[in-house]
Amino acid sequence: MRLNTLTALALSIGAFSPVAQAEPVSQEYVPFSRKGSSEQDQAKGFIDGQSLSGSTRNWYARERAARAPLWKYYKRDGSRHDTHSRDNWLQGTILNYSSGFTQGTVGFAVEAAGFNAIALEQGRAAIAGPNNRTLTHSDGDPLGQWSKMGLANVKARISSTTLTVGRQSLDTPMIATIGNRALPSSFQGAFLHSAEFDNLSLDLGTFDRVSPRTEQSLSKFRSEYGATGVETDRASTAGVNYQPLKSLTTSLYASKVDDFWNQYYFGANHVLGDSAVLSLNTGLNYYKTVDQGRKKMGEIDNDTYSLSLGLTHQAHTLSASWQQVNGNEFFDYLHETNGIFLANSLLSDFNGPNEKSLQLSYVLNMAPYGVPGLKLNLYNARGWGIDGTHYRGSAYDVAGMDGENHYEWGIGASYAVQSGAFKDTSIRTTYTAHRASKAQADGSLDELRIVTTIPFNIL
Repeated sequence: MRLNTLTALALSIGAFSPVAQAEPVSQEYVPFSRKGSSEQDQAKGFIDGQSLSGSTRNWYARERAARAPLWKYYKRDGSRHDTHSRDNWLQGTILNYSSGFTQGTVGFAVEAAGFNAIALEQGRAAIAGPNNRTLTHSDGDPLGQWSKMGLANVKARISSTTLTVGRQSLDTPMIATIGNRALPSSFQGAFLHSAEFDNLSLDLGTFDRVSPRTEQSLSKFRSEYGATGVETDRASTAGVNYQPLKSLTTSLYASKVDDFWNQYYFGANHVLGDSAVLSLNTGLNYYKTVDQGRKKMGEIDNDTYSLSLGLTHQAHTLSASWQQVNGNEFFDYLHETNGIFLANSLLSDFNGPNEKSLQLSYVLNMAPYGVPGLKLNLYNARGWGIDGTHYRGSAYDVAGMDGENHYEWGIGASYAVQSGAFKDTSIRTTYTAHRASKAQADGSLDELRIVTTIPFNIL
């Protein structure tokens, strides 16, 4: 459920400036060269470089099923009942401490973050738990408040290469922190990031546990769309990010999820022109997934890609995104990650077997009209041709999908405070409607979501 890449870009660029770009993006070649100075050269010391900061987020979502009931809730007597509605309201707070790196050839640092959530809505029927929004007991009774150590790691750095060991946040096309709830997910393992060159960086990581958005404990990884609930002991990834032109960025990644799959990714983004007149942003994302090891997810042979074109003229961005799944199973990724860098991953991921989808979106940046920080957006996406009748495994519940289709439209507004005591505070409101044929996986529903995030600095 990743926000359209071009939409996200348009929503973020311009939040702090009247026009996203003031001159044409250069198509000049970027020479392959080592950085003149390293990150470790700039180390301030363990104490002098430390910081204590955080954020608090008020997260509210109101969902209504448009046809058949989509959720269930427990009554006090233990009986389970269908419901057409679900309301979740929480306050999530993060307090993050980061030390500076010690000086010298090898620098060391630590990071720790405490996560706390308070359930502002505690009605069993309203929450319709258990779910991944409000933490509840197995009987659906909510926890009024709970806390956990969201981040806890040690870092070692040589030059501009950093090794992080412990619980950490991450952003790669395969394993990425997902932050669309009151609190984000994080991952336990080791990750090496090397940025020794001006236009090239390398990533290498391995993880054995995930800290879910709405759980206190660590969990093994499982797939987002698998129907059997099987788990894996380890997920590993390696990749390279390369910028051959000032206007072109590329990424190439591979991952191994033990006994699930091997997955390969290529992404590219190119900008042409001057947004003050007219610019074109082109984005390509491609995933290849094949089964691996003991094949706990069955046989997989899946090619999925998206291609996006976005035209920007001053305050206006109009985008079109095509996405296609070539495979008899879902395009799948790891649960509690945002490892789906596809353009049409919205409320629905538009990732059904053999599905084709098209999205049109529009973003208006209000900065040129005298309201910097305010952005408005709307989109419509349609998916069709969903066909799981050729699937012969048992890991995915797709056999009943025969020519399924669905559509989704959404409208939203976001505002970021530009100055003063509440600088960078953001308020985002979205309304989304999704309508699906009988066997499509997401169902028909409407959702209103209001999220306010206030960052703060203590040290």
